[in-house]
Amino acid sequence: MSKNFVLIGSGGYIAPRHLAAIKDTGNMLLASCDLHDSVGILDKYFPESEFYLNLNDFSDYIDSQKKRGTKIDYLVVCSPNDLHYSHIEFGLSRGIDVICEKP
Repeated sequence: MSKNFVLIGSGGYIAPRHLAAIKDTGNMLLASCDLHDSVGILDKYFPESEFYLNLNDFSDYIDSQKKRGTKIDYLVVCSPNDLHYSHIEFGLSRGIDVICEKP
């Protein structure tokens, strides 16, 4: 059964590894968020996924998906280390399991 993912930090150097793993395991990336919109790498793996430049819009998207009944299984955190705690807390507070290489 396919799982639904969202990702924070899609412009980071580690993100392509996570994007490849999500795709290679037959799962879906619904949306991602990064401060920079020049990430282009998303189109290689998930051209249909949503992209947000700020956490508020990303949060609104997650809330709208929950209201529609779309389950988001995992939030992948690929942001800089000093943001890990707040991004982990962001996911857990929304009932999403979080994947982070090092908190």
